[in-house]
Amino acid sequence: MAKTPQDVAAQEKLAGIVLIVAALAALIAANSPLAELYEDLLKFKFGPVMPYSPPGYDGYTQFSVEYWVVDGLMAIFFLLVGLEVKREWLEGRLADSQARRLPIIAAIGGMAVPALIYALVVGFDPSRIHGWAIPAATDIAFAIGVLAILGRYAPASIKLLLVTIAIVDDVGAVIIIALFYTADLNTYALGAALAVTAIMATMALYGVRRLIWYLIGFFILWLLVLASGVHATIAGVLAALTVPIGRGEAKSPLRQLEHDIHPWVMFLIVPVFGFVAAGVELPSNVDALFEPLPLGVMLGLFLGKQLGVFGAIWAACKLRLAARPRGTRWAQVYGAAILCGIGFTMSLFIGGLAFPGQPELVDAAKIGTLAGSLLSALVGYAVLRFTPPIPSRADDIERAGDMFDPEPMRE
Repeated sequence: MAKTPQDVAAQEKLAGIVLIVAALAALIAANSPLAELYEDLLKFKFGPVMPYSPPGYDGYTQFSVEYWVVDGLMAIFFLLVGLEVKREWLEGRLADSQARRLPIIAAIGGMAVPALIYALVVGFDPSRIHGWAIPAATDIAFAIGVLAILGRYAPASIKLLLVTIAIVDDVGAVIIIALFYTADLNTYALGAALAVTAIMATMALYGVRRLIWYLIGFFILWLLVLASGVHATIAGVLAALTVPIGRGEAKSPLRQLEHDIHPWVMFLIVPVFGFVAAGVELPSNVDALFEPLPLGVMLGLFLGKQLGVFGAIWAACKLRLAARPRGTRWAQVYGAAILCGIGFTMSLFIGGLAFPGQPELVDAAKIGTLAGSLLSALVGYAVLRFTPPIPSRADDIERAGDMFDPEPMRE
């Protein structure tokens, strides 16, 4: 049975609330008598002894809860991201070259300006500059959750704009992770991973449609990418690109897989990651927030994102490269640009990659991420809430689904 727009909005709102609760639970645990128990939980090791040593592990070892979440469960998150990007690019909001132009321009501005602000604040310090990509990412689940809470104060076209920017933004984040946050490469494992990807693509080319074979391939690919030194989550994106979309089919393998894993990602994997990643001991002195690293992340998210995204959209419209979304005011576009500064999941994720083995820097990046994301959420909400909407016309209403809301399955 297909979901109604009301069902989708309710699901988005609930997913945002669950993520917020998970993050708050982590902060409470890390700043209470439960702190030691929380740390022990993250460091608890279980599972099979792996026959190789990824970065941060010596010799044959079991992985910790934190490692399984960041390198394991988040690979499924990126699988969903890849499925969404492929569907949108081939037959969705990004299928038309004209429709792609504005979100691509906005996303490029929204990645470049925050990175530049971060670099300027930390003074190109070699020990901290590796975190330049932390404020370049947008947490679409959190941002869409804010829009869902706003309800009628967030026009459908604003939601559509935010979603399409986030899709392009995630493509950029994947490229950044693959190129700049990769450890020493194991060329044999990397070659084997590319071979498995080629085999999966060949299966799609020759009409293999049973999902079980792609899921087996995904698991093997994850093991090989994990061993290669490239971050294991990239396996999710590579696997997603091989799943056949069956263009025009209501129950294609890609749509079926997207539909099946969507609730698990949004209501389990993302909140679990939020719980694992957001736990940081808050400084007793507010001056700690103004240290170069957390300040760079905070300003990158809060100022960099709004300046980069809104500035790029404004310039593109003035130069007639693209048009402002229909049925919106500039103030609403600005509010959406501010919401792009909610980095949370992706920023916390990249922060952990940027400073391996340096927990004090990771914690500093977390503080900046939480502060910048909170500021962006509150100010973006206020701008949209108090901007009077333009009365909608029938021809202005567009379907604006969540990035993680797959096309409804038809029974």
